[in-house]
Amino acid sequence: MADKQINSPVFTPVTLGPLTLRNRVIRSSAFENMAYGNRPSKDLRDYHVAVARGGVGMTTLAYASVNRSGLSFDGQLWMREEIVPALREITDAVHAEGAKCSIQLGHCGNMTHRATCGCMPVGPSSGFNLYSPTFVRGLKVSELDALVDDFGHAVGLARAAGFDCVEIHAGHGYLISQFLSPYTNHRRDEYGGSLENRMRLMRRVITRVLEAAGDDLAVIVKMNMWDGFRRGMQEPECLEVARELERLGVHAIVLSAGFVSKAPMEVMRGAMPIRTLTHYMDMRKFWWLKAMIRLFGRVMIPTVPYSEGYFLERAKRFRAELSLPLIYVGGLTSLAKMEEVLAAGFQGLQLARALIRDTDFVNKLHAGEIVRSDCRHSNYCIGRMYTLEMKCNRCVAELPASLRREVEKAEERWSH
Repeated sequence: MADKQINSPVFTPVTLGPLTLRNRVIRSSAFENMAYGNRPSKDLRDYHVAVARGGVGMTTLAYASVNRSGLSFDGQLWMREEIVPALREITDAVHAEGAKCSIQLGHCGNMTHRATCGCMPVGPSSGFNLYSPTFVRGLKVSELDALVDDFGHAVGLARAAGFDCVEIHAGHGYLISQFLSPYTNHRRDEYGGSLENRMRLMRRVITRVLEAAGDDLAVIVKMNMWDGFRRGMQEPECLEVARELERLGVHAIVLSAGFVSKAPMEVMRGAMPIRTLTHYMDMRKFWWLKAMIRLFGRVMIPTVPYSEGYFLERAKRFRAELSLPLIYVGGLTSLAKMEEVLAAGFQGLQLARALIRDTDFVNKLHAGEIVRSDCRHSNYCIGRMYTLEMKCNRCVAELPASLRREVEKAEERWSH
């Protein structure tokens, strides 16, 4: 097989701070919903090991909360000492396959419920979050020191668990993003108002994370290039955020977009599969939400057109203004588009749906067996992952007829 391997910059090593990857492909931090009871599981380990065996340079465990108040889901990691040995089993197994291992650290802010996070949901400002839906309490200044320390402590746990990299989630409308965005930050103290003030929590968190990471753990940050709607952050402010991250000394930035509570499909593109989303919801817990989404889902979660590499043109404008390594994410499914992204000056490539469809995707590209993923963008995996473990529709033995029709309709629309 080695004689048939494709010669492409996609399969060349790249260095991000203290970390060198065997190639440019990174499994992005798309939520797996496999951390049952907020702890690592065999499913989580097996999936990431399969992705590592499939040829990626690095795989990323998604959306690990730095404390309990930051949990959105029962199947989400919660960073604490007792799960370090199980995390170490994952990183050791990933390393044995020749890949590096990263973990995304964050806090959901106002997008949760008391039953999940153990308290009234918190955010930069008090109010009501229609997405959850729930009342939200604004964080006090006196609580922010502990929050910053929680990020630092989580980085220490990541090191103890054998991770090579941490990815700090500062986008998509989660807590740091909520502080950055004027849509969710209505504070009148030193953490609100001007962009300089709205960046204050991010600056404190990143400073603490870099201290905890030391010289041997890479630190990358996922951030928005725009929030995706008029009242949110726009490109000029987001570019200032990126410049501040560069000044602080992070090793790379992942450029994304969208706000889960306001513009969710801006992140993922295409249509949310409403029937799939509601089919898997627990009627005992969410009957009212299920009914509301069935009736108003297309209005609540509007479709945003999908095309391969949908963030690239905007990301190029960030590339022109920044010097640090940038990692592209957003609809990569073909070798040609990956090469186009690298030729535009990006150092890394993040993708998820192609690796949900086929964990061997990278090896098959490298061997010349395929030139693109056969993922057809139905977004079934997205609709399912809010309730069950992440899985491609073609990996499900028997789909109900109504879900199969929804998948087929979406694939017909977005695969051309």
